[in-house]
Amino acid sequence: MDLNLIKKLVKIVDTSEITDLEVEENGLRVKVAKKIRGFKTFEQPQVIMSPSPVHENTAFKASEEKVITEEEKPANVHEIRSPIVGTFYRSPAPDADPYVQVGDMISQGSVLCIVEAMKLMNEIESDVSGKIIKIIAENGKPVEYNQPLFLVQTS
Repeated sequence: MDLNLIKKLVKIVDTSEITDLEVEENGLRVKVAKKIRGFKTFEQPQVIMSPSPVHENTAFKASEEKVITEEEKPANVHEIRSPIVGTFYRSPAPDADPYVQVGDMISQGSVLCIVEAMKLMNEIESDVSGKIIKIIAENGKPVEYNQPLFLVQTS
C-alpha cells in the first residue's frame, strides 16, 4: 500500500466527523482511527464549572428575594409556594379566565393555579383562607420547588 494513500486516509479521518476508517487492499488492511474529540469537548461542560455558579447565583438571588419579601410582608401575610418544579399557569386553558385575581377572596382548598410537570397538570390549592394580595409567578414561566407563587392576606 502506498504511503501517500495512508497519509490521505489519515487526513480524511482527521478533517471529517468520522472516527475511524478501515481499508483493505491486496490482503493488507489499514485501520485509521482517531480519539473522539467530541468526548473531551463534551466532558468539559459536564464538569459543571459554569452551571454551578449560575445555580448558586440563582439560589443567592432567590434568598435575597426571600429576605426582601420577609422584611416587607406583614405578619398576617402567607406565602403559597410551589410544591414541584414545572411551568406555572394561572388558568386551566389558554383562553380561559384565571383561577384567581389580585383582590379575590379564597378559602382553604381553593384551586389557585396549575403547575405543569412532565405533561401532568397539577392543580395547586390554597392551604389558607384569605385575600390574594400578590401573584408572584408569571404565567407560562418556569417555577422551582418551594418558590413563592402567591401572597395571601389572612384574617
